[in-house]
Amino acid sequence: MVGPVIFQVTGYQDSGKTTFIEKLLHGLKAEGLMTAVIKHHGHGGKPDVLPKKDSTRHLEAGAIASIVEGEGRLLLQTEQLEFKLDKQINLLGLFNPDIILVEGHKQESFPKMVLLRDTRDLSLIKMLKNIAAVVYWEEGMEGAISEVLEVPCFHIGDAKAEHQIVRLLKQMHDMETADSNN
Repeated sequence: MVGPVIFQVTGYQDSGKTTFIEKLLHGLKAEGLMTAVIKHHGHGGKPDVLPKKDSTRHLEAGAIASIVEGEGRLLLQTEQLEFKLDKQINLLGLFNPDIILVEGHKQESFPKMVLLRDTRDLSLIKMLKNIAAVVYWEEGMEGAISEVLEVPCFHIGDAKAEHQIVRLLKQMHDMETADSNN
């Protein structure tokens, strides 16, 4: 069985990660690829839950996990001290996605793209590993990026950015599938 392609979308807060992932999801769906997303809540504290809902009340009463299902929608809430990325990937693997996009978790070593708002963010491309593409906001940054990395670079306003990264992900998936058939 082929495992999913894991691909990170990284950048500092407010660099456009969520919006870019939305665009990738539309493109990947159009290619027939089933995609799951993991979002790192990097703002400190726990993510918000739905107050006064039964599933939240179950957690507050001591459950370690609570699932709500209805008409094909499944919501899972869990309380653990830590839920490492590998456990989250394993959990999503139950849904047999072709691709798992990981928003955040910058220091992980999966293939990734980096979103850069301005020249102050350039340090990211020096400290992160396995960068496959860079999308930048500030005009004129491509030269500074290409001095450090030899990867595709796109301005955030360039519609080719999403298309090229979708193409890259499809190629990664196709290679993974071909390797498992050999």
